[in-house]
Amino acid sequence: MRVLIGADRNDDVSDDDLTKLYTAEASAAKPWMRCNMVSTVDGSATGVSGDSGSINNDADGRVFHTLRALADVIIVGAGTAKVEQYGPADVPIVLVSRKAQVPESLRGAPAGSVYMATCSRSDGIDSAREILGEEHVLTLGSHRVDLPLLKRELAERGWVNQLCEGGPHLLRDLVFQGCVDELTATTVPQIVGGANGRITEGAPVDTALELTLLLEDAGTLLGRWRVKN
Repeated sequence: MRVLIGADRNDDVSDDDLTKLYTAEASAAKPWMRCNMVSTVDGSATGVSGDSGSINNDADGRVFHTLRALADVIIVGAGTAKVEQYGPADVPIVLVSRKAQVPESLRGAPAGSVYMATCSRSDGIDSAREILGEEHVLTLGSHRVDLPLLKRELAERGWVNQLCEGGPHLLRDLVFQGCVDELTATTVPQIVGGANGRITEGAPVDTALELTLLLEDAGTLLGRWRVKN
């Protein structure tokens, strides 16, 4: 893995180098939310398997694990967590769902390792409270999840390095509502065709990005893109 843009040239990036290259600018006064996504050259966020597993590679995996190690909390749409078969992580996982549906793969997680961010009108809120514990269900908004409030709520718990892992609808909504500070995006040298979705889905948004880092590994491109406010 080598640095192409954004730092001193380095043709042999170590794991310690990756940690330094991806360290965020979070503080108690300004939490930092980064969203990490992967796609193919032809823009697909999933492969033939219907999830990201068939397009992930070793280079993307190195950055994925680096970002998780730097995170205080992981934010993910409940639908994505279900498709990707999420299990407990080293930091809390916050599921985002208007329906408050807890994926089967996380229902037996240790108490306090999984949270649900939902809205008061959710039909599944009582079930989520029973599964996760009432104190682990965050009611943020009435008809839809208030995402800026979610960002602030997590920061107040001390979780200022916030990592979102999708899915595409959640990423679009976070960008639209001004929550995202940075997108870390991997492009793998693969074409899959088909009707697979992109890393964002939903109504159009128009948000400018600034490239601050670009790495390359055997054709895989890994970038840090700062959201320009």
